[in-house]
Amino acid sequence: MDIDRLRAETPGCELVRHFNNAGGSLPPRAVLEAVISHLQREALQGPVEAGLAATAAIDDSYAAAAQMLNCQPHEIASPESGSRAWSLAFSHFALGNGRFRAGDRILTSASEWAGNYIALLDAARAAGAAVELIPTGPDGTPDIAALRTLIDDRVRLIALTHVAANGGMVNPAAEVGAIARAAGIPFLLDAAQSVGQMKVDVAAIGCDMLTAPGRKFLRGPRGTGLVYIRPSLLEKMRPVLVDNSCGTMSESGEIVFARDARMLETNENARALKLGLGVAIRYALALGLDAIEARITELAATLRRQLAGIDRVTLRDQGRRQSGIVSFTVEGLTALDVRNRLHGRQFNISVGGAAYTPLDMKARGLAEILRASVHVYNTEQEIDALCEELRDIVR
Repeated sequence: MDIDRLRAETPGCELVRHFNNAGGSLPPRAVLEAVISHLQREALQGPVEAGLAATAAIDDSYAAAAQMLNCQPHEIASPESGSRAWSLAFSHFALGNGRFRAGDRILTSASEWAGNYIALLDAARAAGAAVELIPTGPDGTPDIAALRTLIDDRVRLIALTHVAANGGMVNPAAEVGAIARAAGIPFLLDAAQSVGQMKVDVAAIGCDMLTAPGRKFLRGPRGTGLVYIRPSLLEKMRPVLVDNSCGTMSESGEIVFARDARMLETNENARALKLGLGVAIRYALALGLDAIEARITELAATLRRQLAGIDRVTLRDQGRRQSGIVSFTVEGLTALDVRNRLHGRQFNISVGGAAYTPLDMKARGLAEILRASVHVYNTEQEIDALCEELRDIVR
């Protein structure tokens, strides 16, 4: 992998040392140009006319996403964000074949994102159902043997976060998927932090629904997202937001809904951002997802090793398998103070509060963590510089 070329193709690398890729990565120049070029065409030709001219390129963005996830283009929707993607997938499921009833059970993990968990709780409580946590092992990973004992005919959904946002743990999605498929239980996977930093194969994982944003490790524009829906689940879904793009009316007055994943979308959307997302996906595919994961894994290991040697710094990562997200705390300093000091020295890292991942943080007695997340364009020299700044801060 030509790191110098990658950095030259990433304008932000000239200005900052960016270790907040879990929050949002620096986009390649090609993504920036695709978005700006389409906005210019809208200004010069008209938004509708520019959109029509971009139809083939937008269709290719769905094909690119399908290639990346190992599915078909008609199984892909592209809503306005990762949060929107998850909410739409869950809501469409709950409105269709997933209607929850009293006594039903929803299984999830302690590392679930707060927004997801709140939505699960709200739907369950409204129906008299229950949300239950899959037990974890000492390293925080969901206990697969324990999950098997939880399965019965009352379990209506398994919802799992693939990569923990507050600690980089990679959950055993394929093992969970195998259990879900064997029991005929729908499986919703939040891949917000995995798509773009590792190979994510929906067929190998066995998930029925998958969601992801464009702005994180995929390096797409903010305001983009992806949803994968297995066709057998689509057949039983009903759209939550209804317009002419997801349904038609026959002469007899019958409403006929579309039966592909784009039923989750509405007719009006930002074409420029969709084009940028397609370019970002093609860029990742050209680099190779295995190569991306190998580079990120190597950089993250280097960062963890150096952080472990700094006084007053404690690593907070969990899991048997870890990703490019590295979490830590600094004794005697708030996470916000450390982040702000680093930001003033042109280093971007982020703060993860307990409100974002409340179940795991409460279980570990943590109120906040610092999060440094690496991508392919980061360098060993940047890691050295970051850790040197941290040493200076804790002196």
